[in-house]
Amino acid sequence: MADKSKTTVIVKKIKKTHGEHHGGSWKVAYADFVTAMMAFFLLLWLITMVEPEKRAAVADYFRNFNLFQQAGRSFMEQSSAIHKDIKTTVEPVTGQNMAERLKEQIKEAVEQKLKELKDHIMIETVEGGVRIQIVDLEGEPMFPLSSSVPTEKAKQILKVVAENIKDENARIAIEGHTDAVPFKGGKITNWELSTERASAARRELEQNGVDPGKIARVVGYADTMPLLQDNPKDPRNRRISITLMFEKGQKPSNTNFIQGKQG
Repeated sequence: MADKSKTTVIVKKIKKTHGEHHGGSWKVAYADFVTAMMAFFLLLWLITMVEPEKRAAVADYFRNFNLFQQAGRSFMEQSSAIHKDIKTTVEPVTGQNMAERLKEQIKEAVEQKLKELKDHIMIETVEGGVRIQIVDLEGEPMFPLSSSVPTEKAKQILKVVAENIKDENARIAIEGHTDAVPFKGGKITNWELSTERASAARRELEQNGVDPGKIARVVGYADTMPLLQDNPKDPRNRRISITLMFEKGQKPSNTNFIQGKQG
């Protein structure tokens, strides 16, 4: 006889499909991915819009970031210190770098306005200043023989030089030099001729805007300071030398730093 006290339990299993197994979690992951990409591209856009100093602050923050030491801190908390460090690395204005800037500026002007005459012009920095020398070439003098009247080429060069030095806070020395060829002009010697040519150059500079008060001295050296000592009769020894000297600690009057080409 069968035992009717036993209860039969039937378990019904429902098989889930692939989509039902994962639910909507993939949508959450995709949304996170899209949000992260939007934040990334927004960051790139912001970086291109900010000043170089702030970009440096951002870069420094992420370069030295430590999760355990700086979590929750904004890089802007460090910005003042970073900006201070950036400012201290800027090269201070000195007479020497002012001279370097002016040298490159004049070289650029020569390339642009005096390209056909650039072989007549020599530019170099000296201690705390810059020297511009306008030299004769064989068959191409800056002054006619035995004359202190500048040629049109010399006037053209002096005009461009004046345009580039007239606004500088610097004292100007103008020197005249001759070669060692004896000067046959009666009572006039190379001393008088070199001095008169230096004074003629001074007048040209002043006529083109250079303040006469900036002229420190005008002097002639005859043939006592040849450019080419091994060949004192070389025509390049006949020259006008214009030297600008910047005083220590002075501020530049022209803050535009022009990168010149090598002439």
